[in-house]
Amino acid sequence: MEYEQGAENQPMDGNPSMRGPSESATHIARADCPHLSDPEWEALQRMATVIGEAAVATMLRTLSPTEQHGDALSFIVKEQRDAAAATTTTASSGTTPRVQSLKLHVSNYVGKEGEPLLRWPVEVDTAIAARRIFDDPSKVAFAMSCLGGRARSWAYRRRLTDATCFGTYAEFKEELRQAFEPPKKEFRSRAEFLDLQQGKHDIHAYAQRARYLVSNIVTNPIDEATKVVTFMKGLRDGPVKTYLFREYPSTLEAAITLAMQEKFSLRQAKLHVNVPRVARPVIRTGGPEPMGLSNATAAGHQ
Repeated sequence: MEYEQGAENQPMDGNPSMRGPSESATHIARADCPHLSDPEWEALQRMATVIGEAAVATMLRTLSPTEQHGDALSFIVKEQRDAAAATTTTASSGTTPRVQSLKLHVSNYVGKEGEPLLRWPVEVDTAIAARRIFDDPSKVAFAMSCLGGRARSWAYRRRLTDATCFGTYAEFKEELRQAFEPPKKEFRSRAEFLDLQQGKHDIHAYAQRARYLVSNIVTNPIDEATKVVTFMKGLRDGPVKTYLFREYPSTLEAAITLAMQEKFSLRQAKLHVNVPRVARPVIRTGGPEPMGLSNATAAGHQ
């Protein structure tokens, strides 16, 4: 079981004739227990680290071979049970808490003439992620449940005629876009954006129109430099346009943010300048009232 730290460094289960009487009382050699199998003997060695070598030696000297087999087997079963319990505890403590799914509302897309289709897939994608839907058939089923009117009739008619249609969620969105998106919509949006002018609109409405037109261009997006130049060029001449050309932002969103901030600053400065000032009250002090200059001259002549 262990090695004696003596001059000869002999193992404790060595020749019994080499040990003294006190040592023999607390140590049992492997040769003294030939009836025990190797797994049973190793189990008794591990038991000695728990209850002590003297207790194990006493047990081996006093118990019958049958009882020794039973004790060794009981200790092995106890070890296995403790190991299983430790594994279960570790697994249960290592599990992450269940993430609750969110049921977001998605507006129905009915496929009316002129109804924009670009925003609806974004709503559906967000709701699918919040509901933690991962497989394509479930994604397609959820998206179809959010359709209405002509679009719903088209989707379920396609499913009735071909049960294997919409193999993936991406295929469903592509077929829906081809069926209901107006032809050459991206081309018209690109042309309108490149010729966009602020006109009589305020900064906020102009920026929202620019964002909408850019979001319609998906197949071949416009680069950021062109977006920035087009947005700045379409602004009305004034301090906002001058400020943006001086700063020259790198993205469209940065240009919109700077334009709105400058417009707000100008509005605040104008309000501050136009605030009417309150007249200071005249404070009268004690003593004689001041005499006018004409009265003082007349009194001197007299």
